[in-house]
Amino acid sequence: MQLGVDHFLNQEARQYKNKRIGLLTNMTGVNHKLQPTIDLFYEHPDIQLTVLFGPEHGIRGDAKEGEKITSSQDPYTGLPVYSLYGETRKPTKEMLDNVDVVVIDLQDIGTRFYTFIYTVANVMEACKEFDKEVVVLDRPNPINGVQREGNLVKEEFRSFIGQYPLPVRHGLTIGEIALLYKHEFGLDCKLTVVPMSGWSREMYFDDTGLIWVPASPNSTGQVMSILYPGTCLIEGTTLSEGRGTTRPFEIIGAPFIEGYKLAKFFNERKLEGVIARPTSFIPTYQKYKDKLCSGIQIHVTDKKKVHSFKTGLYLLETVAKMYPEQFEFRDAQKKRSFINLLAGTDKLKDKIMRQEVDYFLEETQEELEGFTKRVSPYLLYKNE
Repeated sequence: MQLGVDHFLNQEARQYKNKRIGLLTNMTGVNHKLQPTIDLFYEHPDIQLTVLFGPEHGIRGDAKEGEKITSSQDPYTGLPVYSLYGETRKPTKEMLDNVDVVVIDLQDIGTRFYTFIYTVANVMEACKEFDKEVVVLDRPNPINGVQREGNLVKEEFRSFIGQYPLPVRHGLTIGEIALLYKHEFGLDCKLTVVPMSGWSREMYFDDTGLIWVPASPNSTGQVMSILYPGTCLIEGTTLSEGRGTTRPFEIIGAPFIEGYKLAKFFNERKLEGVIARPTSFIPTYQKYKDKLCSGIQIHVTDKKKVHSFKTGLYLLETVAKMYPEQFEFRDAQKKRSFINLLAGTDKLKDKIMRQEVDYFLEETQEELEGFTKRVSPYLLYKNE
């Protein structure tokens, strides 16, 4: 298998010999030997690397979720590093003054909540405005490019965790998303996507032979990325989503939960591809820091059968039924509460509380079918 960065360095780099290159990347930007794209570009005789850009979590991935990052200087190359998750989330004219082409090499994790894909959008918007070129070096969707789940974001709930009308599990690579932005969402910059070879849509990350590099401190691996389209919704509630443990988005609980009961009732729902076991944990930060929580760890027994979004919704529905007095949504009275921004709608929380999750899932099917038709012209890979 060859990544976009491999093809670029082997075949495309000479075309950009006289261009000043800005690179949007982080620690996930590596080749199959785990050599950083930053280093490979900086040391390449045909690449004139002038600036670096970093998304959420920083260019080296050491910042926590939501933590603002200041611009800095890269210690290895000495190049300026412009943060796109600090004072601005879109490159300014000054940031692009010494750039002809912005090359993007980021590993997305396949879920619309993840902010990297919106940093890509903001870069494309700026490059359209200031007449710069964008080159996206493609990478796998780690939870496959076939399955799509969830509703599309409604206009009034657009945010940096849902900036465009994508489903929760979008089934696209980062290069395909860039093509969608250009042709469907008005970000009509000069765009080149450098594709992979040897990747097919049904592949999960652990089918690729590549080594997983965490895209953020809590993106711990394949199981987390499979569950994340559903369990990320827990961030909008008073439950702990497992931040501050070694298994975030796999471990879920709270001080008021009885783990054995929750595991029993959740498993009785007989969801395909997952099973829960009772557990207890003490988060080291975030919700319930230093407090004993009880809950469950969700284990993936068959990755190909897991319906990620459905798993998260059934879990929330189960907890809401078991603990109607203790379970709450954060800032539920606000129109743009966190759960509404995550869900992309204000309907979901009511469906959870009314035990009507199945109706909500049925309502998403038409949206998903429409989205699948809309994106079909931009798919770069067929099932091989």
